[in-house]
Amino acid sequence: MGDFRTDLWSHPVLATAVTDEDWGQVFRTYRKLTGLSQTKLGELVGLVQPDVSDIERGRRRVTSREVRQRIATGLGIPPSLHTQAAQAKTAPVPALALTGPGPDEDLLARVTSVVDTTHRVDAPTLDWLDRLLAEHRRAEDVIGSRPLVDVMRNQLHTVVDLYAGARGTLADRVIRLASEHAQFLAWMAQDQGQTAAALAWYDRSHEWALEAGDPNMAATTLSMKAHMAWSGGRGTRCVRLAEAARWSAPGTSLGVQGMAAQMAARGHALNGDADDAQRLLDEAQTLITRAAEHPEDEPPWMYFYGETWFTLQRGMAALHLRNWQTAIDHLTTGLDALPEDYRRDRTWYRACLAHALASAGESTQALSVAATTIPDAAAIGRPHSWNELHTTAAVLLRHRAREGHQLVAALREHD
Repeated sequence: MGDFRTDLWSHPVLATAVTDEDWGQVFRTYRKLTGLSQTKLGELVGLVQPDVSDIERGRRRVTSREVRQRIATGLGIPPSLHTQAAQAKTAPVPALALTGPGPDEDLLARVTSVVDTTHRVDAPTLDWLDRLLAEHRRAEDVIGSRPLVDVMRNQLHTVVDLYAGARGTLADRVIRLASEHAQFLAWMAQDQGQTAAALAWYDRSHEWALEAGDPNMAATTLSMKAHMAWSGGRGTRCVRLAEAARWSAPGTSLGVQGMAAQMAARGHALNGDADDAQRLLDEAQTLITRAAEHPEDEPPWMYFYGETWFTLQRGMAALHLRNWQTAIDHLTTGLDALPEDYRRDRTWYRACLAHALASAGESTQALSVAATTIPDAAAIGRPHSWNELHTTAAVLLRHRAREGHQLVAALREHD
C-alpha cells in the first residue's frame, strides 16, 4: 500500500499550487483534503495558527526560503514538485498571447462602430441565430465545451458585424444576441478552468445585457459569477454576487430568480451556514415550482433548470454541509432522472457522488462510481470533474482505505 501523503500530491490543484508557489492555496487545499485544522497544519510546518490563517487569506506572503523548506518537509511535498516550482521561477516570462476564449479585441467598440454597412439585418436572420445558439447550448451538454469554443467565437464575430446593418429594435436584438453569446463563451471558459477569460466574458455579457435592456441575462451573468466564486471556495463572495443577481435587475423571470436564490444557498452551505442555506433552498424550490407552470416566460438558456437539476443542487449543498447521506440520496435521485445525453453534467455529479460515498465510509461504492466516471472526466469533464475525483481519492486515502490507492492508480492511467 502506498504512502498517503505521496498519493495526496497527485491532486492537480495541490500540484499546480506548489508549482505556482501559491502557498495560501496549498494550505487551503491540503487542509480540505486531510481534514486538518489550521493549528494542526501549523504544527507540521512550524507556524502558529494566526500565520497559517494570514497565508491562506493572502495577508502574508511566504518569501523566506527557510519557511518554504519547512512547508515542503512538513507537508511531504515530493521533490519533483520542488523542481517544477524552481523551473517556473527561473523560466523567462512568455509574451502575452490571447489564445484562450477571452475577449481578444474590444468587441464592444465593434458593436457601436462597425463601418461595413452593406449588410442589412432582418428578423428572420436573427431568429436563425437564436435557434443556432440554442442548438449549440444543447450540444455542449453532450460533447463538452472544448469542441465549441472556436465555433462560438466566430459566431459572436458574425453577430457583432451585423450591428452596422441593424435598425431600430433589430439593433437591440443584435446587442442582446451578443450578450447571450458572450455569456455562453464565459461559461465554456469557466468549464475549462480559464478564470480570467470567463470573468472578462461575463463582464462583457453583463454590459451588453444592460445596454439591450435584458434583465434576465444581466442577472444570469451575476449568478454565473457567483458560481465561479463557489467553484473557487469563496462562499461569501458567492452569496454577495447571488444576492446582487436577485435584487439588481428588477423584472427577471421566476426561474432566473430561483437560480440566484439557490446560488446564494450554495454559498451559505460552503460557509457552513446550514440555516441560511436551507431557507434559501426552500425559497428557490418555490420559485422553481412557480416557473414550471409558465415555461414560456423563461429565457431560452434556462432550458436545463427544473426539478431534476435542483435536486442535484440540494445534493451539492448537503455535500458542503457534510450531510453525507443526504448528499448521496439527492445526487443519486438527480442522476437517475438526468438524461443520458447530458454527458458533461452526469460526469460532474457522478464525481460528486463518489466524493459523498467516500466521505460516508462507503469505500467500495465510491471506487465503483469513480472508476466508471474517469473515462468521461478525462474526455470532456476536466478540470472540475477531474479535481473532484482526485478529492475522492484523497478522502479514501485519509480513511486508510485500500480503494484510495486503487483510485489514484486509475487516475494516473488517464493523466
